[in-house]
This record gives sequence, C-alpha cells and structure tokens, in this order.
Amino acid sequence: MVLDLYKQKRSLELKWQLEYEQSGKYTLNMVEIDGAIKNIITEIKAEESKIADRENAIMDAAPEVSVAT
Repeated sequence: MVLDLYKQKRSLELKWQLEYEQSGKYTLNMVEIDGAIKNIITEIKAEESKIADRENAIMDAAPEVSVAT
C-alpha cells in the first residue's frame, strides 16, 4: 500500500515537471497537481504511522525472557 502511494506521488511529480517544461510557467493545472501530491503525502504519513504502531505493539507484546542464575 505504501509503495503504491509512493509510486502515485512520483507519477504526479513527473506530471508536474512535464507541465512546467511544456508551459514554462506555473499553471492552474500545476496547482491541482500540488494539491494531489500534498494529499498523497498525508496518506503516506498515515500509513507509515499505522505500520509503526503495529510494529510497536508487536515489540511490546513480545515475551521477555529472564535467565535466572
């Protein structure tokens, strides 16, 4: 899921760059692309946070082994 979001973000960045190269200036379409990129970044952060929470829960739930001497 996160990799797909990174691919979408990269695709939008390339689309933005192509738009800039074609027009030579900042266009309204580029504003929309910027908004879409920001939304995807928000989604990426949320997904990565969920993954980190799951990893922390797993680490917290791991049994502790004590070796008595």
